Amino acid sequence: MGSSAPLFDQLRAANPFFLLAGPNVIESEEHVLHMAKQIKTVASKVGLPLVFKSSFDKANRTSSKSFRGPGMVEGLKILEKVKVAYDIPIVTDVHETIQCEAVGRVADIIQIPAFLCRQTDLLVAAAKTGKIINIKKGQFCAPSVMVNSAEKIRLAGNPNVMVCERGTMFGYNDLIVDPRNLEWMREANCPVVADITHSLQQPAGRQLDGGGVASGGLRELIPCIARTAVAVGVDGIFMEVHDDPLNAPVDGPTQWPLRHLEELLEELVAIAVSTIFYTWDTFKYSVVL
Repeated sequence: MGSSAPLFDQLRAANPFFLLAGPNVIESEEHVLHMAKQIKTVASKVGLPLVFKSSFDKANRTSSKSFRGPGMVEGLKILEKVKVAYDIPIVTDVHETIQCEAVGRVADIIQIPAFLCRQTDLLVAAAKTGKIINIKKGQFCAPSVMVNSAEKIRLAGNPNVMVCERGTMFGYNDLIVDPRNLEWMREANCPVVADITHSLQQPAGRQLDGGGVASGGLRELIPCIARTAVAVGVDGIFMEVHDDPLNAPVDGPTQWPLRHLEELLEELVAIAVSTIFYTWDTFKYSVVL
């Protein structure tokens, strides 16, 4: 497996930030190829380095009846087609150690789901692929936990690690984003990513007509959380994007509509750039004083 170190260096140098984006789960080859093409067009126009994201299996679902995706074998074939067709790096998640080697042959970034951020064997197996590892902070974790999770990757011989904030449990059916975490997670000494869509989930917060529950969400607040994240100065933005969120089989309430992606990214770039200039001007002013 080839190293992802050059991509890691490119993402670290991204100005003002990089983008990890795509539909939550692979629904079909046709849909994923369409989404990759559209999202790459928008990202290129706005000037952001893009890594395309979609999951081959949503193993952590509220209900056993939830759509999970095509599975690893078929899903990786589809993601490889996306990579070749559009010359675009790929990020996807793993849930078991036995998945890491196969995923590492296709993905440029292996993502560790939030609920698994402390699973040492999974972190080590992912690290040994040599790929960039993006660890999502558990909803149940303090930001300081990510220092240890990132160190597990490095001790396994892989320096290419990122940490991702995706909200903290707030009661039973809600998450809250604490902007302080975006600063405190820098103690992990690696790029910090803000997941601006999953952080607005309401886990098991939606009653289903046929009985049972599913995750709800607050899609309308995605711009609010995104503006906060780029103003703080995160290195990357993670977001799930869909061309028809209302009919998405998974996490529809927290996927951002494709038709509004360009407008939102343009605003975020403007905020990030103005924040950088403001910070630099303030620093120069302080030095003069």
